[in-house]
Amino acid sequence: MADYDSKTQLALPAENLITLTHVVYALHAFSAITGISSAAFIVTAFLTGWPSIIAVIINYVKRSDVRGTFLDTHFSWQIRTFWWALLWFLLGGLLTITIIGAVIGIPLLIVVGIWVLYRIARGWLALLSRKSLPM
Repeated sequence: MADYDSKTQLALPAENLITLTHVVYALHAFSAITGISSAAFIVTAFLTGWPSIIAVIINYVKRSDVRGTFLDTHFSWQIRTFWWALLWFLLGGLLTITIIGAVIGIPLLIVVGIWVLYRIARGWLALLSRKSLPM
């Protein structure tokens, strides 16, 4: 029988799953920081870097293990961050093909990169506090 949090009424996850979620945030953060420290955009490094791709695969593989716990919101948060960043990256990339579109596309890519950093930081801070994220 699982233990439940008296405030949220969610099952308490196993400690190894909390550690795994920290690892997934670290993988995403490593990819994004690679974009800051190189010529690549943050969002480009986040989407094409092997750490983020591994992190999303872990999210999908372990998602059933965290169902019904506060970690479920973190896994959804991480997956949504990846796919929304990909969508906006493709849109920004298409816009940069034209000279007029580049005026919109390049700033869009920069904003998406900042948004990715925000999502990683907000999610990881919530995990440190053992709180759920908004769905």
